Formats: sequence, C-alpha cells, structure tokens
Amino acid sequence: MEPLFGVLLGLILAVASSAQNNCMCVTNKWTVCAQDDSGNCTCTLVGSNREVDCSTLTSKCLLMKAEMISLKEKHFQGHPDGLLDSDGIYNPDCEDSGIFKARQCNPTDTCWCVNTAGLRSEKGDKSLSCSELVRTSLIYIELIHKKRSSAFDVPDGRNALKHLFESRYKLHPKYIAAIKYDSPLIQIRLNQNEKSRCDVDIADVAYYFEKDIKDDSVFNSNSMLTVNGDALDIEKLQIYYVDEKPPEFCMKQLAASISAVVTVVMLTAGFGVTVLVILRWLRTRKYEKAEIKEMEEIKALSLQLP
Repeated sequence: MEPLFGVLLGLILAVASSAQNNCMCVTNKWTVCAQDDSGNCTCTLVGSNREVDCSTLTSKCLLMKAEMISLKEKHFQGHPDGLLDSDGIYNPDCEDSGIFKARQCNPTDTCWCVNTAGLRSEKGDKSLSCSELVRTSLIYIELIHKKRSSAFDVPDGRNALKHLFESRYKLHPKYIAAIKYDSPLIQIRLNQNEKSRCDVDIADVAYYFEKDIKDDSVFNSNSMLTVNGDALDIEKLQIYYVDEKPPEFCMKQLAASISAVVTVVMLTAGFGVTVLVILRWLRTRKYEKAEIKEMEEIKALSLQLP
C-alpha cells in the first residue's frame, strides 16, 4: 500500500510541477508569473505591479519600461546618471492603459512630445506642453535579406510574412496594406487609421517584429522566419513611422518669457505611398526614428561604464 501511495504522490507532484512550469507569459519575457491555489496564472511586468494580458502583445511603452528597469539593474548600478539625456534612450511614462503619455521627461528636466510609437519631436524644458498623443497611422518596414543562390518565390514569401504578422503578432489582416518582394528587398506597409479596443496597435507590432529580427525576441520562445522551410535571414532593417496629423506643442521660452506654438510639419502619406515618398519624408528630418538604435546605444554605453 505504501509503494502505491508513493507512486500517487509522485504523480501529483509531477503534475503540480508541470502546471507551475506552464505558468509563464508567452508574449512577454519581461514578466514574473505566479500560480495561485486555484491554478490561475498571473503575470506582472518586471519592476512594477502591472498585470499583463499574455494572450496579446504588451504595449511598446510598457515593454520599454520593463527593459530599461532590467538594464539599469544589470549595467547601471552605482551610475545614476548613466541614462541622462541621451538621444533614443529613455524610461517612458505610460498611461494606465499602457500607451505613452504625450509628454516624456528625463531626470535632467528635458522634456519632449511623442506619438503612439514613442518617437520624439523637438525637446524643451518642463514648461513644454503636449496637447495630445498623436497617433502613428502608417508604418513602413524595409528589409533586405542575405544573398541567396536563387530568390524566394514571390507569392510564397509574401504569404509567409502575412501569416507571421497575423499569427505571431496577432495583427488583423485588414491592417496589412501591402507586402512586396523584389529580391533581396522586402517592403511591408501597415496602415491603421482607426482600431478597435481589442486590436493590437501597429506600433507594438513593429516593435515586436524589430526585436525578433534582431534576435532579441520579446516572446518567451524564438521563431525563425522561414519560407517553405528555408530560413529568411535579414541583414538590414529600416522602420519608418508616419503620423495621422502633425503634432503640436507649446513651449515657454524662459529668456523672453513668452509662449510660442511650434507646429512640426510632417509629410503624410496615403494609400499610394511609395519608397521615394518615404525617403523624401525622411530627408525633411522632422521626425527621426530613434528606436532602431535604442538597444545598441544602451549596450554601447554599458560597455564604456566601469
């Protein structure tokens, strides 16, 4: 009887251990998960008590915050000024819903306005007022894969990418405006003028995608991009963001004690946007894409610190 009891106890412990191991957030590795007595698994962000919905993507703002907390703990202990006023590197303030607050500031009292992708506009001091969080409605992704003896089949490549965005990033197909492939160039256009509450934001999708391409996935499981079983190795990535309207902010000039409203005019794009238009828009330099270099800058900075 005792051996039988021991076997049953072992099975119970094995099942409990397996259930505990399954208590993890598949869509966000920057979480701490725990299982209660009822078997319910709850996950919260690293460094905060924010509960995470692991059935969908975590917002970019919350991801950046979790990453910064983790990086500062690893590399910047004893260096409180290590992240002060460095372009592209900041610990964002997020709304309760997880989106970026329209105005962001760092410990040096430098502030700036951002869009829903967290991209900066002109900087100011703490008197800077950002009227609203301007929505990023168009994201243009440009990829170049490594040289191959033969190009991928165009329909197969397009379908593989479409399936990736729909299944892995949970993006509704109506927001995938175009996917074009002309070896080795891949162009992806995400268009989201409006979205329902249950839809993922294209800014979050682009961030997850970027991290996957850079082999620094936010997911707890890595996924290799393949076309008919052949790996699609990317050697260059560019992501461009276009807002639905120009952002406005008000900045008080301390020397003259006056307020000036500065309108940053951006080139917007419609359905028929082309590569030439995107590049022309970039040359205006009204909005710079800082996120592509964020983590590289952090890593470079951490290596310089004693």
